[in-house]
Amino acid sequence: MHVCNWDVFGPLHDISSIIINCKSSNKQRITACLISAAFFGALGSSFLYGYNLSVVNAPAGVSQTIGPLEPIPAGTTTLLWSFTVSIFAIGGLLGTFSVSFIIKALGRKGTLLLNNTFAVAAALLLSLGKMSKSFEMLIIGRIIIGVNSGIALSALPMYLGEISPRHIRGFIGQFNSILICLGVFTGQVLGLPELLGQESRWIYLFSFLAFPAVLQLFVLPFLPESPRYLLMERRDEAGAERAFQRFLGKEDVSQELEEVHAEARAQDNLHAASVLQLLRSPAVRWQLITIVITMACYQLCGLNAIWYYTNGILKAAGFAENILPYITLTTGAIETLAAIVSGLVIERIGRKPLLIFGFSSMAVFFSLLTVFLNFQDSVSWMPYLSYICILAVIAAFCSGPGGIPFVLTGELFEQSYRPAAFMIAGTVNWLSNFAVGLLFPIIQEKLQTFAFLVFVVVCTLGSIFLCLFLPETKNKTFMDISQSFAKINKIPIPPSGQEMELVLSVKPDMNGKAPDAAKMESSF
Repeated sequence: MHVCNWDVFGPLHDISSIIINCKSSNKQRITACLISAAFFGALGSSFLYGYNLSVVNAPAGVSQTIGPLEPIPAGTTTLLWSFTVSIFAIGGLLGTFSVSFIIKALGRKGTLLLNNTFAVAAALLLSLGKMSKSFEMLIIGRIIIGVNSGIALSALPMYLGEISPRHIRGFIGQFNSILICLGVFTGQVLGLPELLGQESRWIYLFSFLAFPAVLQLFVLPFLPESPRYLLMERRDEAGAERAFQRFLGKEDVSQELEEVHAEARAQDNLHAASVLQLLRSPAVRWQLITIVITMACYQLCGLNAIWYYTNGILKAAGFAENILPYITLTTGAIETLAAIVSGLVIERIGRKPLLIFGFSSMAVFFSLLTVFLNFQDSVSWMPYLSYICILAVIAAFCSGPGGIPFVLTGELFEQSYRPAAFMIAGTVNWLSNFAVGLLFPIIQEKLQTFAFLVFVVVCTLGSIFLCLFLPETKNKTFMDISQSFAKINKIPIPPSGQEMELVLSVKPDMNGKAPDAAKMESSF
């Protein structure tokens, strides 16, 4: 049912433009083209990131077999392996720094396609590392796959946000999070001793990196580029029209094209803004603050540190060490399930409630985990409660904080600021990741089981900030989201985006009637 108000200026037969203020409860169907772009885009991007987070655990135990032909001390080998693992974050930072330049030259889809070459090159280097007994090849391979992940975590959310109709933008955006979790789970499964976790087979764990990348290379070229990028940055209206038609599954996309034109007219700068311009602009100051704090909380909330205790808790519960890999599969399964549920409910519940619920729940379960860890040696069944808390923390993280920060980065900024915003968000992400890896062992040594209270504080403060300052972005246009920040940014409030008055130059039909409102409705 459509509710449309028509304000007609002058006699109907003299009208040259009509201002339409239209709402609709009808929703566009989800097309196979849109789902394919989301799935295959994420498969060759965020899936590889998640896979690399878990796959390093399997070969860690046999890393002593790699190195120069002459023996080296065990302590040196451990140090080299730790450096090989941690260099991944440095590569991610390099990828983040480069992504805005690549996107400007190649577009969203082109950047994802180019990024596959990094994945294939890394797979070759990592796979051949043991055969050549070269730590140098492993280190270079980890840097390159880090670059791949840094590019992927910026280019993919940007692409998904720009190809999605606003009523399912969160759902499509959560493919990023779902495939990260699925990648982690796949790495855990393939790393089992019966599969590829043995010394003679573990190089195939790294060879697997090439498979999703090659699959994306075969599929993604047949899917459209972001229509917003084509229209606003390439001025390719014909290409944007074809992209809208394929993503939306309808022929008449004139309203979508006009809405993007209206957004372009409302922007001060149609060219991609630099990071410095983004930092100086008062119009996006609080959007930037929100993204920086949200992305910092994404890494500093303690999920990465939770793995430090998992095996120890399971051993204290009496589980034999040889079955620990199978029990820890539950963590990957819980991650994936929670991410899928979040994707299914995000358009019903909204981004803000899921983020606040996720961080708040993590604070609660980290507090309980601290209590249970302190009584673990005195009560026989306490380790089971500790492990339940670990699973609850993982589920809470993936219910909102695990994916929504990437969705928000694409939603809170207009087209011209989006690449620079992802560069800043990615930088905060990787620096925070590096900080956790560097500082948590020190914090754990000083505070012991009370170390998780640090994350309780981070999660609590993050929840309070989001409750006070983050507007809901569900089912809103990019212009409407910008308007939500106008007051706090202390800038003039632009015209409403949700009920945006689009001035369309149209001609009445032969009977002098206005065009059908149903055909004027925009999905974006």
